[in-house]
Amino acid sequence: MASQRQSDELLRGMLDMLVLKALQLGPMHGWGITERLEQGSRNALRVGQGSLYPALYRLEERGLIASSWGASDNNRRARYYELT
Repeated sequence: MASQRQSDELLRGMLDMLVLKALQLGPMHGWGITERLEQGSRNALRVGQGSLYPALYRLEERGLIASSWGASDNNRRARYYELT
């Protein structure tokens, strides 16, 4: 049986992979990524901000994604993430 730490690492790795897959479609802000993951899973997967943003920071730290500020569809300032 896997330890709790191994289980947590597996879940983080799966979330990281899903985020990278979502970003293959192009740059997105956090809310857009969340919506993409929910749509892609037919609403079976709900990712909260407390999980999504640490994943984005991990991926950015590893150099797999980059971020920049831009305006969202409703003209709000948003941080956009894209594959490097």
